[in-house]
Amino acid sequence: MLRRLDRMWMVVSCLCGVTSAPVAAQELSVRERGELEDWFRRTSERTPGGQWGISIGAMDGRVLWSVSPELDLIPASTTKLFTTGFSRTRMGGGARFTTRVIADGRLDSVSGKWVGSWALQLGGDPTLDRAGRAGPTLRELAQQLRERGIRVLEGPLSITSRTGPAASRYPSVWSPDYEGRLYAPPVGPVALHENIVSLTFRPGREAGAPPQLVSAYPDGVSRMVRIAATTVGGRGRRLSLRADPDGGWTLRGTIGMERRSAGLSAVAHEPAQLLVSGWAAALERAGIRWANPGGPVLLAPRPAAILAQVSSAPLDSIATEVNRRSVNIGAELMLQFAAGNQLAGPGLLTQHVRQVVGPSARVHLVDGSGLSEFNRMSALTQMLYLARYPQLPGNQRFPLLLPANGTGTLRRLRGGGMARGVVHAKTGTLDEVATLAGYLARQDGVLVLSLMYNGRRTGAARAAEWELFRLLGAEGVDLGGVLETHMGGSVPTNDR
Repeated sequence: MLRRLDRMWMVVSCLCGVTSAPVAAQELSVRERGELEDWFRRTSERTPGGQWGISIGAMDGRVLWSVSPELDLIPASTTKLFTTGFSRTRMGGGARFTTRVIADGRLDSVSGKWVGSWALQLGGDPTLDRAGRAGPTLRELAQQLRERGIRVLEGPLSITSRTGPAASRYPSVWSPDYEGRLYAPPVGPVALHENIVSLTFRPGREAGAPPQLVSAYPDGVSRMVRIAATTVGGRGRRLSLRADPDGGWTLRGTIGMERRSAGLSAVAHEPAQLLVSGWAAALERAGIRWANPGGPVLLAPRPAAILAQVSSAPLDSIATEVNRRSVNIGAELMLQFAAGNQLAGPGLLTQHVRQVVGPSARVHLVDGSGLSEFNRMSALTQMLYLARYPQLPGNQRFPLLLPANGTGTLRRLRGGGMARGVVHAKTGTLDEVATLAGYLARQDGVLVLSLMYNGRRTGAARAAEWELFRLLGAEGVDLGGVLETHMGGSVPTNDR
């Protein structure tokens, strides 16, 4: 696939002299260049001690204005741009994650008992069993078994995966400070509800009574919650969830009788145990008895018949949400899915960026989400990738997979004369990182911007980045229309 990408890029390069003129017709006026110089002077004063890497270019890769464009900096979540491109290149925008029940044996038609072995084959679907969001469910899998006539399953839950060991863990390249945070759950084939649990409690009926659990997601997690909290007078709330060694949680603290409810979320620190509870709940709802449950037992991939299967939405749809919400586990699972391996992804991702950008690329990526502080990239490399990737066949609408201004992580980039859809870009934020990269549509074409700041003044840097986009986009137009006019093509069918 990577060799094919090389050949594709050679073809595009040969055609650039013919096709790129309408796409790259835009320039920066003398007035705009002066405004950019003034902007950076003010920004430098507001972000002392920090490092900036900036590259503003055209869709043919021409650099129109820059500041330290080859400085290696931490890209943070703008890394998800490259994970999206890599995944589409390897798998196609219409690819889907699958979750299966595989088995070797037979159905006893009299008792409805499955005689033989069975297992869950996980594909690391980041949309599996999510509450309030689209995605397949374990309940659908169990219902398919019921429709096959299965009424009884025996034995522990065996888990297998097509990308390696069926285990999810906290990535070693992420900072230890992030472990346990909702944005940094364990990553791997076992993924339910983005490996987050969401619980809602209400006060007991009288002081001294334990609170009551009134909702729990994903389905089945209520089996893993112990309540050691107390109801007290008033409206106060001092509740916390303590992670237990068996993979469950204990609710501690107090809740006032006058409160209606209290919601808490926590990371699933043992995702495989959560899967056992979720699968038990799904089978119970489907009317299937699980005799002698246990597990989980991890199995190596093996051939087997498929008894049931559920699939995710197309990859492009998932990538759009991952970028809009900046879902770290979603990006990591996309990378593993595309790489076909839980370890090889970062190396292949780095190689992909170099092949799109060329030998001058300055990039070293160790994860697919950008949460690691060990990632490095230059603003010029980022800008060139964003300019060149959409030129490859089938990728003309790639910019629209990024959030539009006024939505998702770009919700603050609105107003100032810009209508929604003028900008499609991705933010990146860590403790000392504020980056913003993407596309800005104008009547004469599309600008490609990479703004990278590493330093302590991230709030001031982010405000300055918004200011720059507004400065250049005050008379912007809808990006989708500009892509249609200058690059041709239509919205891919797998975007639906």
